[in-house]
Amino acid sequence: MAKAIMLQGTGSDVGKTVLVAGLCRIAANRGLKVRPFKPQNMSNNAAVSDDGGEIGRAQWLQAMAARVPSSVHMNPVLLKPQSDVGSQIILQGRVFGQAKGRDYQRLKPQLLDAVLESFRITGEGADLVIVEGAGSPAEINLRAGDIANMGFATRAKVPVVLVGDIDRGGVIASLVGSHAILPEEDRAMIAGYIINKFRGDVSLFGDGITAIEEFTGWPCFGVVPWLKSAARLPAEDSVVLERLARRGTGALKVAVPVLSRIANFDDLDPLAAEDDVELVFVRPGERIPADAALVVIPGSKSTIGDLGDFRAQGWDGDIVRHHRRGGRVIGICGGYQMLGRVVHDPDGIEGDVRAAPGLGLLDVETVMAPEKTVRNASAWSTEYDASLAGYEIHLGETRGADCARAPVTIDGRPDGALSADGKVMGTYLHGLFSSDTYRAGLLSSFGLSGERTNYAASVDAALDEVAAELEAVLDKDWLDGVMAGG
Repeated sequence: MAKAIMLQGTGSDVGKTVLVAGLCRIAANRGLKVRPFKPQNMSNNAAVSDDGGEIGRAQWLQAMAARVPSSVHMNPVLLKPQSDVGSQIILQGRVFGQAKGRDYQRLKPQLLDAVLESFRITGEGADLVIVEGAGSPAEINLRAGDIANMGFATRAKVPVVLVGDIDRGGVIASLVGSHAILPEEDRAMIAGYIINKFRGDVSLFGDGITAIEEFTGWPCFGVVPWLKSAARLPAEDSVVLERLARRGTGALKVAVPVLSRIANFDDLDPLAAEDDVELVFVRPGERIPADAALVVIPGSKSTIGDLGDFRAQGWDGDIVRHHRRGGRVIGICGGYQMLGRVVHDPDGIEGDVRAAPGLGLLDVETVMAPEKTVRNASAWSTEYDASLAGYEIHLGETRGADCARAPVTIDGRPDGALSADGKVMGTYLHGLFSSDTYRAGLLSSFGLSGERTNYAASVDAALDEVAAELEAVLDKDWLDGVMAGG
């Protein structure tokens, strides 16, 4: 079995995903065969792995950092929160079922064997596996049956590095408190800790490191500064939504309603990276800006539920007025379904509501169906004569008169719909904006330069920058020991 190390956090959103990605890139740059692994993830930001199943977008990014194909075994349990039916459970890339919180707690012990199997498969032929935990191991109320943190680490015998986020404050208390509250078996798994997201003069934290070691006996493996290059990496999960804000000051204002069950919102990252774009995330209680030239309705884990919330916010009126003013609209996946005349759910897949009126900007109807479409795709934009590469993750089929003007072909078949006036477009293809040629064509259609930027190269360069910064600040002896492989 390959050597392994696990990063767990003192809480959610402490930066584990980026640190694991950076360590994977360091190992890959040193010539090691490295693989990422996360036993359990909760996110509606999913990706289609290279072997054809659903995994967390974060593990897809970490596989890119490791320069290896992504696999369903890198994230064997993916929880996708949806409406009143709880979370959908994806097990080893396929839909396993759905459960509400208390029911899932009883289900977890049954999933551990699959998690350990995937860990073994991930490690086959590898020198090193870098594992990411979820939440915090100090949530001792959830320790029984745990598969995400110490429950996994103790069964798989993987040493743990605890990550604390100093930017949110209380990092000494969170680390010392974790030491105090963990049972002895779990505490013994922790080899040391990393302080993350430090701003300012690191020498000022010397007394803090001394205090933590006095209370815990744990060594510090490094103080990591705020990694600015991490902002160029794809958004990892729904926690990031709390920090989404207006980005850029470009000439093209693009408004994005933040749906209650928004999914795969990293679709927007390539637009946000463009100097000519100002991306405005419209939150509940806010209006869609009247001066926006383009509104993008992103994916949704619950189309009917989000349609109800969309109307409750008054965004349905905003978007109709936007269209009447000559503004343009793009809907992706669930956003595409919302743009039609009606969404039918005869089997109650999303809940008790069997049908809901759409926004009526496209002459199409959607019927939900139990079989989920999950696949990577080679595609083509008929609007901008541009090659596209993306993926599909959706339930349901959409048909209607506007589908005769399909804006995209996916693997040679028509996809999506375009309104008669050419102002409203929808597609099931995720990754639309990642195409440099498509983005250039879109910007040109708004009278902008349309100069191409290489988005994929920018992400890869950001991973190298994160790796370089980590190499500079992490304890060299510890890092070299980790990278020594099996």
